[in-house]
Amino acid sequence: MEDAFKKAPATEGQHKPTHRRHSAVQGAGEAEGRSCLLALTTPSGKSLREAWTGVLAVVSSGAGDPSSRGLAPFSASPPPLWDCHSCPAGPPARLSVTDSPPLQRPGEARLFNPVAAFWNSALWGARAPPEDGLLTWAGAPPARSQPRPALPCCPCVPAPAMAVRVPLWDHYLQAIRSRGASRAQDYQRAENVLLTVLERVQELDPRFLVDYSRHLEAFQFALRSSEDPVDMEVPLWVDAEALVVEEAGAAEAGDGPPSCRLGVSREGAGLERWMAEDVSSVSLEGSAKCCSHIVPSKVLRVLKDLLVAAIVHCKHQSLITPGSLNVDSLREEELHLSLLVSSGWRTVRFNVVPVVRRRHRVPALEGAQLTHGFPEGSLKRVINQEVALVPAGDQHWRVSTDYLLTRLLSALGSFPGHRLDSLSILDRVNRESWRDGGQSPGLTFRHLKTVLLWAAVLFPGPEDWADLQGAVYRLLVVLLCCLATRNLPHFLYPEWNLLKGAGLDLNALYQRVERFASQPEPSLRIHVTHLGRSPPPRIGNGVKALLQLPASNPAYWATAYFDVLLDKFQVFNIQDKDRISAMQNIFRKTETLDSEGC
Repeated sequence: MEDAFKKAPATEGQHKPTHRRHSAVQGAGEAEGRSCLLALTTPSGKSLREAWTGVLAVVSSGAGDPSSRGLAPFSASPPPLWDCHSCPAGPPARLSVTDSPPLQRPGEARLFNPVAAFWNSALWGARAPPEDGLLTWAGAPPARSQPRPALPCCPCVPAPAMAVRVPLWDHYLQAIRSRGASRAQDYQRAENVLLTVLERVQELDPRFLVDYSRHLEAFQFALRSSEDPVDMEVPLWVDAEALVVEEAGAAEAGDGPPSCRLGVSREGAGLERWMAEDVSSVSLEGSAKCCSHIVPSKVLRVLKDLLVAAIVHCKHQSLITPGSLNVDSLREEELHLSLLVSSGWRTVRFNVVPVVRRRHRVPALEGAQLTHGFPEGSLKRVINQEVALVPAGDQHWRVSTDYLLTRLLSALGSFPGHRLDSLSILDRVNRESWRDGGQSPGLTFRHLKTVLLWAAVLFPGPEDWADLQGAVYRLLVVLLCCLATRNLPHFLYPEWNLLKGAGLDLNALYQRVERFASQPEPSLRIHVTHLGRSPPPRIGNGVKALLQLPASNPAYWATAYFDVLLDKFQVFNIQDKDRISAMQNIFRKTETLDSEGC
């Protein structure tokens, strides 16, 4: 197989190929409970018999008896081909990588097999094979005196019980996890470039600081698949407790935390730098407490000029890699500065936001209803964190809780189970299926993160998150309910609807999410290994009426109601008698809706 791979020098008794040849994997038997069998792709113009002979020749050349090289389990003749001319799948031979022991003579020692090592390297890639350097036939090893059995290769023959079958959900999660480390590295490289520029900004104007403490953004970036912008906060060097916070009130009830103005006190020490005309405006009300107010629009303008000067300086001094950052990408948006930073093959968009850090009470974090959904002590640590006041308009600031929510998200990662995995899966499905590869507007990672936080409170038990599919459906039932009622409450400000003003087609979005929840298999197939028939839909039409109940009665926003929904989707596997009883009580109240086709 000289055209398939090149033979590399032996290292510690193992040949490592310099060229990896990909193989097609067919899982047509998955729907019937049969395992996926690996079909080895042969070089162009060669049959499998010729290719197999070539592999033996390469490995055994110059080594005498093949058995001395660990080839005793394999004969010089190629493996027999499955002959089933009546089957439309055709006659190609197939091999299965399984956990079965290596083929060997009774009583003889296990020998390292370089042929198996090559195929395992080609087929498994970076993933560890089930047996180091072992490629085995599917099923139990035959006796040495018997001819080798024909390999199952088509729907006519069931796969052996020992063949490995990985669920579709786990395949999908493995694909996401395989990119997590590279995403984190790309983010850190991009972040280092931006921090280098911000260090120069601080040198030019000490009123703007560099924050090295927000290390959770890399964790969050690796967790998701979407390319939504990442906030980079630039703290202002000011004693926030000496500022006068003047509440301005929300524009409309339910629009979120109230906005405010930041006044510079006449008696405040060390506030002279914030009385300058470039960042503040004189108070027109003639307040006895304030002589001026810090204006967000002016602060953004000063910060933009400093960023341009810092980027030019860093380029001339070769402090940043050429092409990693361009002044042309710096755009002044309404409430932030948008900046594109290149990191190898990936480009990360940062929203540079000036912030004022100060103590601020968040009543929702003090509620007892959250304690069961998060690790002990985590809420107390989050409560002690400062919140950020970010621009909310030309003159006003507002409270941002994004970092607090990220801290809560990180706390969920200390629990066993699939809480964060379910978020990663839904974010990937949202990007690829619900947003057409990120080309269409739709839900953001912020929306899905809020859904997970609510699901963690509604389902605090570890048994809810033990199964990957069940964990994903915990998020799905909450998300479907929010889309049906057109209300996704902010986790820390429940009166704030995150879907309001987002410009989303909620009806179309609901249809996509419900279609996925009813029949998720088509959206989970990202590789040829996942081919196979899909099971029938989990639910029928009319479930939307059941999902709208919390809009008419907030008491339905409870675990028992969502357990009813999980039962509808056939993923309620809880054995707790109290939860089952509570679910049955809610179910009896909804029997009328159920009789109408729910």
